[in-house]
Amino acid sequence: MRRLRIGVLASGGGTNLQEIIDSCENGEIDGDVVVVISNKPDAPALERARTHRIDAFCFPSKGVSREEHETDIIECLDRNKVDLVVLAGYLRVLTSTMINKYAGRLMNTHPALLPSFGGMGMHGLNVHKAVLDYGCKLSGCTIHFVSQDVDGGPIIFQKAVLVLEDDSPEMLQERVLKEEHRLLPRAIQLFAQGKLRLEGRRVRILS
Repeated sequence: MRRLRIGVLASGGGTNLQEIIDSCENGEIDGDVVVVISNKPDAPALERARTHRIDAFCFPSKGVSREEHETDIIECLDRNKVDLVVLAGYLRVLTSTMINKYAGRLMNTHPALLPSFGGMGMHGLNVHKAVLDYGCKLSGCTIHFVSQDVDGGPIIFQKAVLVLEDDSPEMLQERVLKEEHRLLPRAIQLFAQGKLRLEGRRVRILS
């Protein structure tokens, strides 16, 4: 069976990227990360990729229109014959051009239980601070396909995490991230196996 060719977009540390790479290397994902792209020249995700001899590219987004920026990204993904694009902490809102091009094969991870605490500005510690400020008893993470609505695409997996009385945003982030690390490789493997079927807003997981 042909192995899935995965392209990962990341703006930061790349811990989810590392989980994907490790899962590919240990056989939990029937695929390989073939290219990593960042919009930040100093993103540790780029170095993680290079450590594993994966092609890594930076297309700086500062001072560039989204359309121009995505033209470079799309050309790079196409050049690497990518089957699935994964946003792993990528802090840029995509245009309809890219979303439509990769419809049904563009996946994102979000550190909250969508549709709560999603949308513009809801990333990183901002999400966990908002959860704590609201007084939620539960938070968690969501793996979903990307649609035109920011953080509004069809949900593949969700996992709840208890919010503890003495939680700081950093403490909550650490526990949620552990669940993201478990769920994201599982979602990618199901995609690789052809076991995710989109039916409108619903994602069916086939046996």
